[in-house]
Amino acid sequence: MGTLISFILFSAFFAPAKSTNRILSEGLSLSSEKPEDVLTSPNGVFSAGFYSVGDNAYCFAIWFASRTSRSRYRTVVWMAHRDQPVNGRKSKLSLLRTGNLILTDAGKFTVWETNTISISSLELVLYDTGNLVLRTLGGKSLWESFDFPTDTLLPQQLLTRNTKLVSSRSQTNHSSGFYKLLFDIHNVLCLIYEGAEVSSSYMPAPWLSSVQSGRFAFNSSRIAILDSFGKFSSSDKFTFSSADYGQLLHRRLTLDYDGNLRLYSLDEEGEMWVVSWQAFQEPCTIHGVCGANSICNYVLGIGRNCSCLPGYKMIDHTDWSQGCEPEFDLSFGKNNGFLQLSHLDFYGHDYNNNPDNYTLDKCKKLCLELAECKAFQYTFDKALGFSKCYTKIQLMNGYRSPSFEGSFYLRVPENNLLSNANLAEEIGLNCSSEGPLLLERVYLKSRVIGTGKFMLWFVCGLGGLEIVSIFLVWFLFIRTPNSSSPDKQGYLLAITGFRKFTYSELKKATKGFTEEIGRGAGGIVYKGVLADNRVAAIKQLYEANQGEDVFLAEGEHHW
Repeated sequence: MGTLISFILFSAFFAPAKSTNRILSEGLSLSSEKPEDVLTSPNGVFSAGFYSVGDNAYCFAIWFASRTSRSRYRTVVWMAHRDQPVNGRKSKLSLLRTGNLILTDAGKFTVWETNTISISSLELVLYDTGNLVLRTLGGKSLWESFDFPTDTLLPQQLLTRNTKLVSSRSQTNHSSGFYKLLFDIHNVLCLIYEGAEVSSSYMPAPWLSSVQSGRFAFNSSRIAILDSFGKFSSSDKFTFSSADYGQLLHRRLTLDYDGNLRLYSLDEEGEMWVVSWQAFQEPCTIHGVCGANSICNYVLGIGRNCSCLPGYKMIDHTDWSQGCEPEFDLSFGKNNGFLQLSHLDFYGHDYNNNPDNYTLDKCKKLCLELAECKAFQYTFDKALGFSKCYTKIQLMNGYRSPSFEGSFYLRVPENNLLSNANLAEEIGLNCSSEGPLLLERVYLKSRVIGTGKFMLWFVCGLGGLEIVSIFLVWFLFIRTPNSSSPDKQGYLLAITGFRKFTYSELKKATKGFTEEIGRGAGGIVYKGVLADNRVAAIKQLYEANQGEDVFLAEGEHHW
């Protein structure tokens, strides 16, 4: 009965919430196995629940709810655990009675939690603003999703010194990517590329100071906000407005997977998101878009393409961010030459600090004398009236632009010199990822037993233990062989010189234990006459657990 009560209490503690709730109360949960098991904002604009991010992989997320069936994809604005999806079976988001909101992966372990504690009753509510709030019944907030943004900022959501936007990995992979929007140590809001090996800032323009870029670095409040009408304002005086500014529309500011920061407005009639502002009109100027040793080429109306430099090949044909690697051996000291490529620019990673007033031959010599030099940029500055030389020790952020008048000289072995025609043939590989990417997830067979199975095994084990105990009692006490059998008595007499008597034999010999002849430490001694007419002293022990050796010793003493 106690087991049944415990099972009922355990089940009630983790009872699932009813579908399409607006509030998740303490002791309830949302299940990954029920697509309809979601929280909905009062205005019906936002929903929160388990969102599929791969094959049997889910994240708890917030998205814009579709009003019609015309919208094929959900527009996700927040995720709780984007880098550690959970299993599609038996995973739950539960609001514990301790005040902690936890997410369990297949009932096995906790992958995310709010780390909140409260003695007051709590509830989880999705507001009309898209903010998921854990609050007391009196309305006091203990935790909210607006304080932990992912890649999107919603109207009235603050971006502070303690928060940042991080792009997704690709269009179909929602895990953390390489781009970040945050306030740097100089109080300037900036865009940063953080690759596996290098990192760089690309907004504001890295060759400009904060003053030259129109930023104000002396306000340490570090706060930015997007209003509902489409205006973005930052404490460093970085502001912009959407093309449809003034209209009260659903909006979102998203740091996309390609590193571009875009403001979207929702066309409710067609249920389409329209770009109303973007940070970069030329996406190839964003750092890291094609990886190392590669070139980005953008064609209006077609899109962005990536290609490897001549003599280089892709490292991973499914991921341009890993860039390209050389197919030749560029050993220092061997005969090397340079391949000239026009209208090609590689920003950053310059070796020489003073690039001014170099001839072409002098620039080539400088690169050949440096083992780490892979190429150099050679441009003529019309304003200054002389040429500049930029030797490159890494080839990052390369892009082709007709407006760029300088030339790029790639260092290659002389016997492998290639022509510009070969480069033109390589351009055209599309670096955008449209197809779905399967997450590299392996779910081990769960060792966790379900609640019902656990209780069943527990009851069976308890019953088995009782059966074993009954058998042992029966074997030890009921099936104990008669130790007074003639064979046993003969064996005992042979090895000890004594014979065992039954209680009835002793009682008969002492005439019912009536003639007392003395008392010992362990009991009373009676006179007895055995069946063979021998007189014996028979001791009746006070305690029956003294043991056979004590009994025999006392008997020997009273013969």
